[in-house]
This record gives sequence, structure tokens and C-alpha cells, in this order.
Amino acid sequence: MPYRPKSTLEQWRILQAVVDAGGYAQAAEKLNKSQSSLNHAVSKLQNQLGVELLEVIGRKAHLTPAGEVMLRRSRVLTQQIEDLELLAANIDMGWEPEIRIAVEIIYPKQHLYKALAEFHPISRGSRVQIIETVITGTAEMIEHAKADLVIAAAGAIPKGHLGEPLCVTTLLPVVAACHPLANSAPIDSHELSQFLQIVIRDTAQNPQERGGWLKAEQRWTVSNFHEALAILQSGQGFCWMPDFLAVPAIERGELKRLPLLQSSERQVPLSLIMPKEDKLGPGSRALMQKILAVHGKG
Repeated sequence: MPYRPKSTLEQWRILQAVVDAGGYAQAAEKLNKSQSSLNHAVSKLQNQLGVELLEVIGRKAHLTPAGEVMLRRSRVLTQQIEDLELLAANIDMGWEPEIRIAVEIIYPKQHLYKALAEFHPISRGSRVQIIETVITGTAEMIEHAKADLVIAAAGAIPKGHLGEPLCVTTLLPVVAACHPLANSAPIDSHELSQFLQIVIRDTAQNPQERGGWLKAEQRWTVSNFHEALAILQSGQGFCWMPDFLAVPAIERGELKRLPLLQSSERQVPLSLIMPKEDKLGPGSRALMQKILAVHGKG
């Protein structure tokens, strides 16, 4: 037999109001109800539950120990109901229940986290899903509109799509401080191709090697730069690593920058793309503005 609640949300809201206001009279004035109706509601709630929640000392209502526990739990319940009703209203108004943002792995995510922190108070309960992408996986997200917003490297933007420039990430060739190349004389790309390279796996369903330096015959492929860093620190291989990860490791003495004769660094512009701009919801647009603002745009 399905469970039937003994109490109502209105009763819990009245209890919260009595406690927050400091008494029945004050709560009655705040809620524009009679004091007797509030007294009756709380009394009925206590009788239905078989637990004393409030005791009146002088002119002020005080929570019992059991009342403190029940009140805390009731606030969670009423807040969840408010959020649920707000979400329903937002969906009816076209506000998205979920926002998907695909982010190229070489993008410095501290900018995104700052934008999300500013977006959260106005998010209206929308969930945000962050999807890390690499190379042609980013292009797929744009081409097939699998995300509402995409932060893409310049080489991953398909024809027919325009992006708003955000920043530039510099990729540096690095090895562990103990690697044989760490203290070598400047080397050329042909010589470098003879060494083990650590590369990041393309997230596309049909990967295409159309970007990046991938001339090394020996490669170890990993899912992200944190795995790559761990392998480098073990003394294995070299990797083209974003400056926001490489520079701190270099400063700690864990990595060294490779002395290359040509192309000692690669600069990769990153842009914000809206794959389905004509169908972009108000939540996605609000988050887009926060991201642009973090980068001094808009």
C-alpha cells in the first residue's frame, strides 16, 4: 500500500515561520494569518507526528531537540519543492533544464570555473554538463550540435561556423628533468621524431589526425594531460603540453622545456562557438555572456 504523508508542506512552512519570527504573534503578522490558525497548524502537526516540536517559554516559542532535527530536514524538503516548481516554470518559459558545454582540453579551465561560479546564482536550477574534447572530437561537437556551447581550438572549427575569440594557449615541448633530452643541445624535429611521444586521445568517434605534431613513430596515448604529466614525471617520453600545466611543473623542477631548433612553441587560439545559435536557450545565453565577460568580452 503506498505511503500517505501525515503532514503537509504548509504545516512545515508555518513551523519554519514561527521559529524564524520568534513566536506565533510575529509569524502571524508576517504571514498575514491569525495567530490561532498558526497555533492550530503546529499543534495538529505535532499530534499527527506524535512528536513535540515546539515549547512556549514566556512569549517565545522554542524548538525541542527533536524539533531542531525535524526543522532542519523540513527546510531541505521545502527548498526542494520550491526548486522543483521554479524549474517547471523555467522549462515552460524555455529555460533549459540542462546546459551542455564542450571544452577543448587545452583550454585553461580556471576561466570556465569562474564563469560558472558567477552563473550559478542565476542558473534557475539548470544542470551544467562539462564535456572534455580533443581535436576532431571538438569539431564533431560543433558539426553535430551535441553541445549548446563549445570552446574550440582554431583548427577544430568546421567551415561555416564562426567563433568569438577567447584566449590563446601556448603548447610547450617538455620532458622530465631526468630525461636524456633534458640537457641536450638544441635538436631538430627529425631527431625528436625518434623519441617516444605522449599524446592525448582524440575524443571523436572517427578520429582524424589533422592537427598537432604527431611525427614520432613511438607514441603512448592517454586520456588527459594529467596522465601525460604522470608519465613524463616517471622519465618517459616528451609531450606538447599547455603552458598553464607545463610552466608550474617547470618551476617546480619536475619538467624541462625541450630546446628545439624550429617551432619551440605552438600558439593555439581558442574561441567560443554556438553550434545551434538560432535555438540557443536563455540559460545557455546567460552562461555564454559570463564566459565572454571573464575574458573581457562583451
